[in-house]
Amino acid sequence: MWRNRHVLVTGGASFIGSNLVDNLVQKQAKVVIADDFSSGKWSNLEYKFEKKGRNLWKSTRLSVHKGDLKDRSFTRSVMKDIDVVFHLAASHGGRGYIHTHPVECCTNMALDQIVFEEAYREGVERVCFASSACVYPIYLQEETGSSYLLKEEDADPFVRGKSFADLEYGWAKLMGEMTLRAYYKQNGVKCSSVRIFTCYGPRENETHAIIALIAKAFIRMDPYSIWGTGDQDRNFTYVQDIVDALMLSAERIEDGAAINAGRSDRTTLNRSAEMIFDIVGWKPKAVRHDLSRPQGVASRAADLTLARRRLGWEPKVGFKEGFEKTVEWYFTHKDRAKVKADLEKLLDER
Repeated sequence: MWRNRHVLVTGGASFIGSNLVDNLVQKQAKVVIADDFSSGKWSNLEYKFEKKGRNLWKSTRLSVHKGDLKDRSFTRSVMKDIDVVFHLAASHGGRGYIHTHPVECCTNMALDQIVFEEAYREGVERVCFASSACVYPIYLQEETGSSYLLKEEDADPFVRGKSFADLEYGWAKLMGEMTLRAYYKQNGVKCSSVRIFTCYGPRENETHAIIALIAKAFIRMDPYSIWGTGDQDRNFTYVQDIVDALMLSAERIEDGAAINAGRSDRTTLNRSAEMIFDIVGWKPKAVRHDLSRPQGVASRAADLTLARRRLGWEPKVGFKEGFEKTVEWYFTHKDRAKVKADLEKLLDER
């Protein structure tokens, strides 16, 4: 499907976006990136570029346009001749960021509307929206050690009791799904939403849990700090598995359905830290649980029934393998002195 197709990736210089771009380029797609580089990084794009204009760079099978997608004229310009849009651009971050930046998270609703509207106006064939597990009702995730798996039907803006998203970021993602599905219902736009669960891996930053835990081990923090009790659990999902789900969703889903992309098993932050200590070959003398910091919901994991049936997808990379790959990347690419000096700031930034 992807060979010589013109594909726009909004937020394509970001953690997940850049990994998606690499996969699309490998499959011979002609890729356009639109990014304002507020959180995306040039270092995530390992290509040789030639500057072709003030905010335009080109490489083989890849071009980068720097600009604000809330600027309708910019969004319209990058939609020209596009076949498929992967919409990943958003104001987002880890638990610390979304807890302290509700205004920025709310701007995602305006951003999403402009992207979807301009995609429709330009006759884009398919749109795939990167949604989030934060759309799910908080009350389903309040019990530590829960065995409940979140099902797509659990989050629905039109059903009483099923719209209770996780902070402003979760509400914006739920509204993005609703808006995109409206374009299918009214205008027949082929589209899908992928509810991404707790993604981690190479190129992620320290605002997210696994990279934060690795960073603290990298600088030999002692006492070693874990936000909350550490008993909160997550279904940490490796980035390549998420990229596979995004691409399959764009290929196979046309009716605006939202699909889970995550693991159905889970591990606590305390166990995750222990795995990282084993991989690194170092362990702190003391672990301190910081109850003053945001810790999110108590328990979160995904039901994959729909993903298996409609995408033929489930995650392939287990916790240990994924943590090992991510530790190797982090230790190879980071400077210990710089991380140590900047870590407290990095934990709350985008």
